Amino acid sequence: MSDSKSELERLRAAIDRVDDGILESLNERARLARAIGTLKVGQAYRPEREAQVLTRIKEKNPGPLAGETVALLFREIMSACLALERPITVAYLGPKGTFSESAALKHFGLAAEAMPAASIDEVFRAVESGAADFGVVPVENSTESAVGRSLDLMPQTRPRISPTSAASSPTASRSRSATSG
Repeated sequence: MSDSKSELERLRAAIDRVDDGILESLNERARLARAIGTLKVGQAYRPEREAQVLTRIKEKNPGPLAGETVALLFREIMSACLALERPITVAYLGPKGTFSESAALKHFGLAAEAMPAASIDEVFRAVESGAADFGVVPVENSTESAVGRSLDLMPQTRPRISPTSAASSPTASRSRSATSG
């Protein structure tokens, strides 16, 4: 066997060992998150705690992965851990494929149950009725500019609506999280 094939096999074996360690650590994190969840009363999702974790991870990150890449990975890990207890349901101005859906999944992770709503009013009703834990509505979009209805309804509801300002692509969407009760 050539030296390059031998080196390739050695590196692949090293990656397999690292992957095994990651898998073990992910499951340990999930067990700890589940234990913490049993101690909490009410909604397990705490945006302020998520922000603390993501900030700490980005600050500790030595690279070569970019800080935002590491934050994205950890957001998904946290989303999956929360889903073990009870997935977060997020209503958003639909249909599927909108910037609001992208913003909801970017902020809450792929383990969140995304629930499209036909109108901004329906997003607010879903949150108010308890059918959704959180809502994501546009405050600005490319076709209507400012969306006054979102702004009008905001002061009338619990602070569980996340207004978004969508730019020209989902990756440019901005989500501002409201505090959860």
